[in-house]
Amino acid sequence: MTFSELGVGEKILKAIEELGFERPMPVQEAVLPILFEKETDLIALAQTGTGKTAAFGIPTIQNLDYSNQNTEAVVLSPTRELCVQIANDLTKYAKYIPECTVVPVYGGASIEVQKKALKKGAKIIVATPGRINDLLRRKYIDLSNVKWAVLDEADEMLDMGFKDDLDFILAQTPDTKHTMLFSATMPDEVARIAKNYMNDPKEVTIGVRNSGSANVRHCYYLVQAKDRYLALKRIADYYPSIYAIIFCRTRSETQEVATALIRDGYNADALHGDLSQAQRDHVMERFRCRNLQMLVATDVAARGLDVSNLTHVINYNLPDEIEQYTHRSGRTGRADKTGISIAIINLREKHKIKAIEKIIKKKFEQVPVPTGMDVCEKQFYNMIAKVERVEVKYDEINKFTSEVVKRLEWMDKKELISRFVSVEFNRFLEYYKNSPDLNVKEKEEKQKIDKKKSKVQHNDVGMARLFFNLGYADKILPQRLIGLINDTCDNKDIKIGKIDIMERFSYVDVDGYYANEIIEAFHGETYKRKPLIVEAANARKAGADKKSKKKQNSLPVETPKKKEAKGDKKNKRKDRNKDTDFAPKKGRKGRSRRGENFF
Repeated sequence: MTFSELGVGEKILKAIEELGFERPMPVQEAVLPILFEKETDLIALAQTGTGKTAAFGIPTIQNLDYSNQNTEAVVLSPTRELCVQIANDLTKYAKYIPECTVVPVYGGASIEVQKKALKKGAKIIVATPGRINDLLRRKYIDLSNVKWAVLDEADEMLDMGFKDDLDFILAQTPDTKHTMLFSATMPDEVARIAKNYMNDPKEVTIGVRNSGSANVRHCYYLVQAKDRYLALKRIADYYPSIYAIIFCRTRSETQEVATALIRDGYNADALHGDLSQAQRDHVMERFRCRNLQMLVATDVAARGLDVSNLTHVINYNLPDEIEQYTHRSGRTGRADKTGISIAIINLREKHKIKAIEKIIKKKFEQVPVPTGMDVCEKQFYNMIAKVERVEVKYDEINKFTSEVVKRLEWMDKKELISRFVSVEFNRFLEYYKNSPDLNVKEKEEKQKIDKKKSKVQHNDVGMARLFFNLGYADKILPQRLIGLINDTCDNKDIKIGKIDIMERFSYVDVDGYYANEIIEAFHGETYKRKPLIVEAANARKAGADKKSKKKQNSLPVETPKKKEAKGDKKNKRKDRNKDTDFAPKKGRKGRSRRGENFF
């Protein structure tokens, strides 16, 4: 079907045709007829990059009443970037409807500028929950005439802790409004919002509920935790035309990885919450223009990025929430393009892959980390392909050709080609000359893990208890203990549970798989010049019991004769004390017990 057949009005149709919209995408084809036929509440489950903005934006614009200046639609999104992107898209769709004013309001930008824009009139407000909440409390926004409320990426807003904000915002809107909820997944909290704020909603699911995009290939590389960054560089070198987002778990790790990539000569940069809005905009502009090949980002920062033609999504670390993987992988394979979602994992994380497979209804392919020679071969043929495709500007270079031919005429064809290729290629050969194999041999690694596991007792949930010789006396707190473990261990995927801090020591529950790795990492370390002792709590207890038993066994056994002799000594001591009743008491210089001075 065409947009015209779906019922899109002439003015909007003209605008979207200028944008290059030819045929509706599946989510648009499913949603538009429902909303054009009858104004109703709607739940749409579809992956990121499937055209959801047009699916809710076109009918919203078309169904508004332009005879007044009231705000009649509010669109909520989780991040600044997505908020700006939605506002830009809606403005483009409404190009030939001048009365349709769209105002974005989001944190990180001047609230005064946003207030002025709102005073001029906003038919549609696109907002992040935090900023619109602030403006509502200050009475700068009136939502009493809202006819349409749209929650885009609802699952992500709830994951980011906006539950109370959403409740407050929706409570400011009239009960007669219609609510549209767009989400990639349908967790319980999203279902709760649907139940509380929607009336008999229509539900549309594109693909399988909570599944991944059909155009994305999922694969993983199995490496040692310490080799994660080396594997990332191999992947980047193996795909010379890579255009990717690399997802990290924390802001600090994001910056560390980006800094390391830049230092090693890659076109990369970081995107995370510690950057100012101006810095974020600058990074995103460079990435959209493809001046950057790799963007290292946190989940929050990367939400709503509208970047076309990403070749890869790389999970430097798998997300804590498994459902989050769906959002990450959805950044590639968009608009009928294909993409690859890569996870760099160690053997202890393999169970997470199986859990993700159940959610996305797809199998992961284990791919070996390219060897140094694999990378060199790929780079070599990529260079040849560039030579074949390069545009030669004969008019400009002909004036230099004769001199170049004269200087190089002593070489034959093969020698000339070899030298030109080597100009670019030698650095790869030199770097990967003695490169190690980063692939993990699963059988050997499992044997090591099993051997380590036998040394440490795990509880029912796979946690092991460790003893640390640090306590309140050392001014230690739970946060500091967690920091010590993260700083000392190369592996940043360690799950930490219950922490009990005593006066002189502490007990920490950690993922049992990493217990011996932590113990080994702390060997020889100090804390404020104090040598650290970290060991399995069960081993500590066994040692203490053994020591106690040994001490008990070494106590002298009293025979009847010894007992009698001991009694005699005791009696003699009593008699001696009686005889010396007037002797000066120790510690009271120069005076007897009766106060008489003997000096």
